[in-house]
This record gives sequence, C-alpha cells and structure tokens, in this order.
Amino acid sequence: MANPLDKSNPAFHVEGVTKVYGSGASTVHALRGVTLDLPGGELVVLLGASGSGKSTLLNILGGLDRATEGHVHFFDSDLADMDDHDLTLYRRQHVGFVFQFYNLMPSLTALENVELVTEIAENPLDPAEALALVGLTERMHHFPAQLSGGEQQRVAIARAIAKRPTALFCDEPTGALDSVTGRAVLRALQDVNENLGTIVLIITHAAATAEMADRVIHFADGKIRDVVVNKTKKSAEEIIW
Repeated sequence: MANPLDKSNPAFHVEGVTKVYGSGASTVHALRGVTLDLPGGELVVLLGASGSGKSTLLNILGGLDRATEGHVHFFDSDLADMDDHDLTLYRRQHVGFVFQFYNLMPSLTALENVELVTEIAENPLDPAEALALVGLTERMHHFPAQLSGGEQQRVAIARAIAKRPTALFCDEPTGALDSVTGRAVLRALQDVNENLGTIVLIITHAAATAEMADRVIHFADGKIRDVVVNKTKKSAEEIIW
C-alpha cells in the first residue's frame, strides 16, 4: 500500500459511483455518478442537506455498504472487487467510525471501552495513549454515566483511533452537543489528523466546521456540487456555530 500520509497520492479514488435503493415507484437514487479523489492525511468536511448523499458515500468508503455502480479505489485495492470477508478485514485494519451517538459499553470504564478495540487490532495504540490524544487522561477510569456528552464522544474517538486506522469517518459527531462541547470534540479530531496523519472525514450540518478543513465537499441531490480547498485553516477553538 502507498504511503497513507502522502497528500500527493489519492488515498481514495471514487469513480462514477451510484447508489440506488428500492425499485419501481419507491426507487431512491442516493448517489448519482460521484467522482472524487481524497488525498492521504487530509481533514475533509462534507456538507449538504439531509438526503443529499453524504452518509451514503461515507458508508461506501467505509465498507459498510456497496455501490450499485462505479468503483472505490483505496490505494491499489478496489472495494467493488472485495467479498464480504475482504470488506470485514478492510474495516478492521484501515477504518474507524464515529457516529452522533457514542455506543459505549456502560459497564466498562473509558479505558476498558478502548481496550475492546486494541485487543483485536494488529498494531494498536496503547489505550491510555489513545485517550491522552483526546484529552481524557484524567477521566480514563470513569464509566460513561460519569462522563459528559462531549467526554463520551471523545472516548468514542479514542476507541476508533486506537487501532491506528488510515481513515476516520465521522457522521455528525457534534450533532448532539452544544457549541462549547462540540469544539472540544472537533479539537480532538483535529489533533488525531495532525498527530497521527489519519484521514478524517466529517459529515456535519454545522457549515462553520468547513473552516477547519483542508478540503470541503458540498453535496446536493446525490451529486457533488463543488469541492473547495482551503488555503488557510482555522483551529477548532475558533469555530463558531
């Protein structure tokens, strides 16, 4: 596999991807011929109205769903050619997910929640190191019920990055948080991108988040409306929404 930190080399090359759900009168065209390159090591924000295709693309890139037509190249591999076993290995070895809801095990501490992933990963971070990256060293022995919403989301990020994924896919990671707590979560994602070189893709309705991205992709009606590359980026602490 090519160097995932090389921003001159596309980590993902998406070519003519469509996704169709249902048939007949109930047919939904979620993606309509999306073509896109995503360089390694970038922080990318995906913006667009609900139903515009953002989450569908994220699920296909992450190996959770398959395209109806088209190809998704992850370096030298085409996800369209992978069987279910290969896709499972791809997700396990290369991809981390963070969603709006944290999905932590309530009976386990923050540290133990992260350890769940490191026990099955090939080359994991130390769980305590993963929690330190998201600013939770002092809270690692607390249970989820003892943590704020933002802290729980940062545990979810630590859990996702503990296996050292090439790409971290985040679907509305600040959607259930207030702006102050949300900025702390965005700071954690920015730190993961900068310190580990992980490709971070963030789906969000908070348009101001685009100011911290290397690249901003606007979706509408299952298509990419435009792609903007930021010449300068703001830190997460400067984001206001």
